[in-house]
Amino acid sequence: MRLVVDPSSGVPPYEQVREAIRGQVDAGDLEPGFRLPPVRSLAAELDLAANTVARAYKELEALGVVETRGRAGTFVAGAGVERSLREAASSYVTAARTLGVGDAEALEAVRRALG
Repeated sequence: MRLVVDPSSGVPPYEQVREAIRGQVDAGDLEPGFRLPPVRSLAAELDLAANTVARAYKELEALGVVETRGRAGTFVAGAGVERSLREAASSYVTAARTLGVGDAEALEAVRRALG
């Protein structure tokens, strides 16, 4: 993720951060499921107040560009996450069937893996 904030710009820093992230998502540079840096880390990297980055993230969430998953962090939202999950599930099913594993046993393996 590449972000640059121009302190001499007339555009507030939170808007610069918001639009830079939104632009990278729209361009496909940040794909669904990509985990954004924690607010404090990005704020330190950009030499901004944490509240500035938090506001940008909050506005991106309101726009549906990102989603916050509690302590897990903030992630790029989108249908691509669900598609990737379906593809991974399909690959798992194919591998399980190749191994001769039945559906019940394959599901139990998933439950164990999810812990």
